Amino acid sequence: MEFKNIILEKKEGITVLTLNRPPVNVVNYEAIMEINFALRELKNDEATGVLLLRGAGNKAFCAGVEIKDHIGDKMPMMMREFGQIFSLLKNLGKPSIAVVNGAALGGGCELVAGCDMAIASEKAKFGQPEIVLGGLAPAAAALFPGMIGEKKAFEMILLGESISAVEAERIGLINKVVPEAELDKAAEELARKFLDKSGLSVKLVREIFYQCADIATFENAIHQATELGIQTWETADGQEGLKAFLEKRKPVWKNK
Repeated sequence: MEFKNIILEKKEGITVLTLNRPPVNVVNYEAIMEINFALRELKNDEATGVLLLRGAGNKAFCAGVEIKDHIGDKMPMMMREFGQIFSLLKNLGKPSIAVVNGAALGGGCELVAGCDMAIASEKAKFGQPEIVLGGLAPAAAALFPGMIGEKKAFEMILLGESISAVEAERIGLINKVVPEAELDKAAEELARKFLDKSGLSVKLVREIFYQCADIATFENAIHQATELGIQTWETADGQEGLKAFLEKRKPVWKNK
């Protein structure tokens, strides 16, 4: 596949997958398809020991999924394809690290949660604003409760407010916060810690780790959350919230 929305760079056991949709790396259906294709290929790439997932530029890691792709008949297809990213990351067979500089909002925040680890610059911010537009963030609903606790997950998903990198580290959404100038170096150093170990051991221990964390429950949760999430975006209010955003106006809720 020829990539138009992402960049893959491989060097000395580290593969960097960069979301390349400036200015804030909002991903659309085509970008999601490219991400999934790349993840399937990387699973079988013996030369890749660690995956770094990042966004181009310094404004945003990823500011979410294209609003237009949430509207009409394309939405269920997009939602299901986006949900596949998290199963592919979980079953990648090698560590994945989100490298976050700038905003990680909506689907971008979910991508951070979907990686095994995450490192962020001090200026990064995280949030799930989907509720403001009238719908559910399915991957967040599946991942957040076990990751950051039910109370904080409820707050982030149901209020839709953003949090700082420092707060994201405190609640366990990310592993480490570093100064912006040190982010790339810190991410590579973290990746190389895995490369210093037996690749087979890392693969096997990672698999057992997720088995012990009950991966079956995760697979069921991500599937169910995706299907239920589709229902929220199909409501009149869900579509109204999206259209209001595109039309730069305040939504008129009908509770339907």
